[in-house]
Amino acid sequence: MGDSTGHKHKHLELTLAAVSELSSSSSVSSSSSTPVIARFSADDGVAALRFHQGSEFIDGLNVDLGTSQLFKLGPLQSLCVSESADTNKEFRNEEESRDFHSAFEQWQMESKGTHLPNGDISVSKSKFDNKIESSSAKMYFHYYGQLLHQQNMLQDYVRTGTYYAAVIENRVDFTGRVVVDVGAGSGILSLFAAQAGAKHVYAVEASEMADYARKLITGNPTLGQRITVIKGKVEEVELPEKADILISEPMGTLLVNERMLESYIIARDRFLVPNGKMFPSTGRIHMAPFSDEYLFVEIANKALFWQQQDYYGVDLTPLYGSAFQGYFSQPVVDAFDPRLLVCPPMCHVLSFNEIKEEDLYEIDIPLKFTASVGTRVHGLACWFDVLFNGSTVQRWLTTAPGAPTTHWYQIRCVLSQPIYVMAGQEITGRLHMIAHNAQSYTIYLALSAKMWGPGAEQGGIIQTSSCKLDLKEPYYRMSQPQPYTTAQDQQPHQLLQAQDMPPIHTEDLDLEELELLQQPSDL
Repeated sequence: MGDSTGHKHKHLELTLAAVSELSSSSSVSSSSSTPVIARFSADDGVAALRFHQGSEFIDGLNVDLGTSQLFKLGPLQSLCVSESADTNKEFRNEEESRDFHSAFEQWQMESKGTHLPNGDISVSKSKFDNKIESSSAKMYFHYYGQLLHQQNMLQDYVRTGTYYAAVIENRVDFTGRVVVDVGAGSGILSLFAAQAGAKHVYAVEASEMADYARKLITGNPTLGQRITVIKGKVEEVELPEKADILISEPMGTLLVNERMLESYIIARDRFLVPNGKMFPSTGRIHMAPFSDEYLFVEIANKALFWQQQDYYGVDLTPLYGSAFQGYFSQPVVDAFDPRLLVCPPMCHVLSFNEIKEEDLYEIDIPLKFTASVGTRVHGLACWFDVLFNGSTVQRWLTTAPGAPTTHWYQIRCVLSQPIYVMAGQEITGRLHMIAHNAQSYTIYLALSAKMWGPGAEQGGIIQTSSCKLDLKEPYYRMSQPQPYTTAQDQQPHQLLQAQDMPPIHTEDLDLEELELLQQPSDL
């Protein structure tokens, strides 16, 4: 077998068990003496696929790779749809099937490239490639292409169990419907959709995990016969039909990290029928100021190293200020005690059915809270939840503090200069997030409160603290919540409770904040 990548090879040949044209009753099968050969060639710089038996080419079965699509019908059978003919291909074993699909995808990519005078190929960039740095994308797809990371997500039983319940409890939305799984990963959500009675599921996955997904789906043949794995980005792949429902797990820390929500929205615009369903359909970012002296001192102490005036004869103190600010530029990812919140939270709603991709490039949230206790405010705590707005059951997946911990944990933006508040005092500010090409966001946070004491009643005396953070570079502080006691200067604030949430619809999102935060306890 020749090299199946790049433009330098002249041809690649693979053996098939049989090949036939759907419009014809005739079929050409392989034998020990005259096997059916699929020949990928790049004569004159144009990639093509032809079939021959022995030394003779089979007429009428030529495939134009530039306009063709390949679909997996089963472990040993595939369908190639082209303008000239629809060709059915049968393979002798699964390894040959995988080799053929891999070769087809790579040669098709070459056929869509632009041939330059020097013979190089410049594949036109997709929307994803134009906005995401190539090195970031490479690391991203490498990460999600590994089974150990997929296992980490699968073992998040809050996540996986909630998805399973949301799908199975809403069979009416899936039965007999076409489903697209956006960023399918291991293919687990595609298998859930098939369990719920989907007519067919297209599992779109850009990383090498697509190969594992094919293997997993093939190993579950009763479900897998209704699932087609398509390796590629949703910004680039083509599907043979529109979807009645999209399913995806596009959430990152703070909901928007990794910028996969944009791909989810693009998939909606490209593949979903009008008024089709999205699982999930709504996301909410919840925010509240917090007080945590332990965390503040922990971060501040990291920079003490740079206060040494005689480090092997070198004074390190000129870099202390930069190091101090650097540690405070990292959002903290951990699970914290909800009693650290000093205000009832507010939320920012993102409707995935309506939002535009461009709306996610910059997210600007005005903040306004009323302090429940007098304390030092050390920053802003954030978490998210998403709604599966099924026709039968509306189910939430939450990452709230106090609820069962997920692999997303919660996130806190810590101020290097805390502000002081009194009970009943108003706290205002702004959370401004700007997307960058490393698949994340730069966060600008500002919190303000009026000072108290002599002169404050005259107005205008404001204390303000701000910080700039990179969501791409968090501090993963995976310790369990500290056993805070009521002896601290703040009283327990029972904001968050894990209890059954009554069914609600997307249009009912003006409910009281306490009700919005409730989470079903049964998965």
